[in-house]
Amino acid sequence: MEARLSIRSLVTVVLLTLSSAGVSAQENWPQFRGGNAGVVPDNPALPDAWSATENTAWKTAIPGVGWGSPVVWGDHVFVTAAVNTGAPEPIKAGPLRGGDVVKPAAPYRWVLYDVELGTGRIRWQKDVVTSLPADGTHMKNTYASETAVTDGERVYAYFANLGVFVYDMTGRPVWSNAMGPFTFRSGWGSAASPVLHDDRLFIVNDNETRAFIAAYDKRTGQELWTRERDKGTNWVTPFVWKNERRTELVVPGSTRTRSYDLDGNVLWELTGMSTIDIPTPFAAHGLLFINSGYSADALRPVYAIRPGASGDISLKGEETSNAFIAWSNPTLGSYNPSSLVHGDIYYTLHDRGFLTANDARTGKEIYGRQRISAEASGFSASPWAYNGKIFAVSEDGDTFVIAAGPEFKVLGKNSLDERTLATPAVADHSVIIRTAGNLVRIRRAR
Repeated sequence: MEARLSIRSLVTVVLLTLSSAGVSAQENWPQFRGGNAGVVPDNPALPDAWSATENTAWKTAIPGVGWGSPVVWGDHVFVTAAVNTGAPEPIKAGPLRGGDVVKPAAPYRWVLYDVELGTGRIRWQKDVVTSLPADGTHMKNTYASETAVTDGERVYAYFANLGVFVYDMTGRPVWSNAMGPFTFRSGWGSAASPVLHDDRLFIVNDNETRAFIAAYDKRTGQELWTRERDKGTNWVTPFVWKNERRTELVVPGSTRTRSYDLDGNVLWELTGMSTIDIPTPFAAHGLLFINSGYSADALRPVYAIRPGASGDISLKGEETSNAFIAWSNPTLGSYNPSSLVHGDIYYTLHDRGFLTANDARTGKEIYGRQRISAEASGFSASPWAYNGKIFAVSEDGDTFVIAAGPEFKVLGKNSLDERTLATPAVADHSVIIRTAGNLVRIRRAR
């Protein structure tokens, strides 16, 4: 009997170990929105309820301000911040107003932090640059709103008005490439994040002075190519689209979206965007999704694009589709948050607190605008999803849990009581949330 119980116990341990290995595939979150545009493999260990005390593994103060997201590799959590050496300026929540701009009155220190995922302890921090910012920034933005990217060997910090700064996992500087200063629309600042693919680092810098896209050798910092872009500020993180035909670098812009090959040659382009572009493209079900929704524009489109396009694929007249645009919607786009596809449904989170659902393959409406909460001041962070649930964190720091599927239902609200505009990371059975002053690891209590 004892032997039978021992064997049964051993089998149980093995099964639990295998199960844990199966559900812990989301170990790393190397870039803005992770590796799958905010969608995480289902994992029963991931939390769906938390507060400032419940399921909070640790909370670490991060000096300075920054709305760049945390990125995770193993036990390393990287975030950047801009530390005002004088009096701190306010950070504004709520609707964007063009005049809500602050001018720097003192130099800033741009800092890269490496935080231990297991303990929340700051392992190391590096002062990247200290200088007086060249321009102001919107009160809802910061001087460190670009999300870093990592490949597990190095971490690449990018600030559009300063340059690229690369460190190894111990904090040793590897290479850097200074750039700027540039002027950004209405003094609102920058936010587009870098991306990695194979041996290359890609950045896009859409500004009013000299807009460009560039590729660097990720190991040496050698500039491999640069291409001029239409002048005009946008805040879109580029997307590497690996499809059945080829690998492309997709970069929306206010005049047109362009797709480049990995050597910087234009493959196709698309007009018909908002005058300001922020959401990041992504792919699902063999389609590329482009979202452009400046709230002051009548045209706030979403496009679903098939692989293999070339030349100008813009819609003409009253067209809603063509040979390479599977479907489009002229008013579905969101302003700040990027959208996501979970299952067969394309979800759009709108800044003012509404969620919509459409069939990802056809664009057919599943449900129209549903108010998440009348109390939320707004949403800037992008949503994420796992375990049949959509998560949306408001600027107030309240994460709303919404049922995935054809029926809209708010399942719960998790409050941290701290302002939050950064998109969280999900790794190692945890959600890592950046607030105005802290980095917080949410994990089920054991």
